[in-house]
Amino acid sequence: MLDKLNQIEQRYAELGDRLGDPEVLGDPAAYRDLAREHARLAKVAEAAAHYREIVEAIADAEEMVAEEGADPEMVEMAEEEARNLHTELATLEEELKLLLIPRDPNDEKNTFLEIRAGTGGDEAALFAAELYRMYVKYAEQRGWRVEPVTANITGIGGYKEVIALVKGDGVYSRLKFEAGTHRVQRVPETESQGRIHTSAVTVAVMPEAEEVDIAIAENELKIDVFRSSGPGGQSVNTTDSAVRVTHLPTNTVVICQDEKSQHKNKDKALRVLRARLMERERETAEAERSAQRRSQVGSGDRSERIRTYNFPQGRVTDHRIGLTLHSLEQLLAGDLDLLLDPLIQRHQAELLAAAGTE
Repeated sequence: MLDKLNQIEQRYAELGDRLGDPEVLGDPAAYRDLAREHARLAKVAEAAAHYREIVEAIADAEEMVAEEGADPEMVEMAEEEARNLHTELATLEEELKLLLIPRDPNDEKNTFLEIRAGTGGDEAALFAAELYRMYVKYAEQRGWRVEPVTANITGIGGYKEVIALVKGDGVYSRLKFEAGTHRVQRVPETESQGRIHTSAVTVAVMPEAEEVDIAIAENELKIDVFRSSGPGGQSVNTTDSAVRVTHLPTNTVVICQDEKSQHKNKDKALRVLRARLMERERETAEAERSAQRRSQVGSGDRSERIRTYNFPQGRVTDHRIGLTLHSLEQLLAGDLDLLLDPLIQRHQAELLAAAGTE
């Protein structure tokens, strides 16, 4: 661990020097990337410095204990100090292990959030809208910005599909745990006999891909333009501003009609397309490494779920970690950390266990 800490401290010092380089200062993108890495390594560098201080203090205390003819009272104090320092050192070592876990390179990236109604018709579409509002509220709490990309709205205010780009620090590092099928159990407003219905909504979470991450040739694209439409198919734009982009090699289709400008819609659609293709590459790479994980979204069937929201009982259960909370309203109001923190802790424990077997 000490060798790894030495490398990180050297890199941290190097980054500090480079951030003052006029060439870097003149390149906003390079400066941003270096500043993010410098900020990320700051915690490790500070913990490493504290670690060395404790090790030195323990050595001093133990030297005093071993000193011949030392005052017994001073020896007793030194022994107690050494015990306390060893306890502090053990705690710090656990913190450092977490800090030294290899980071997901996508953790700091902005993220596309795609929410789609699955099984359940109008009820599923209504819950898709509620989930979208939950994520928007959560983003506001964390100081993130949500930019709508496109939405397919039903006549009663639900979403058949909604896509948004979430921007901010560490967006993907937290939202990636939301990928999967979300199941809702409640009595729909249209249910006259008070029966509980089960519906499903799928959530996909994809880090935004830069052009350098995914290269797309122009001849691989088919681009169509048409007039935007609102609920029920009514026209909301008199110009052909909506854009449909088809990636021919993979038959991946992205439609964007949120902006009034055809150029802006095309730009957003291409950004979503790059994110989907990068996610496709990631999944393929994982399959090649024999990763036995389920794909993010699944089919949207009721039986496939990562989480269940039970309205009659006011509870939410995350099936991945077996956690049930009776805080449904609080969660839908944006207090998503109630679930995300335990999920992240479990994820970190699994990474630590995997690192211990290597």
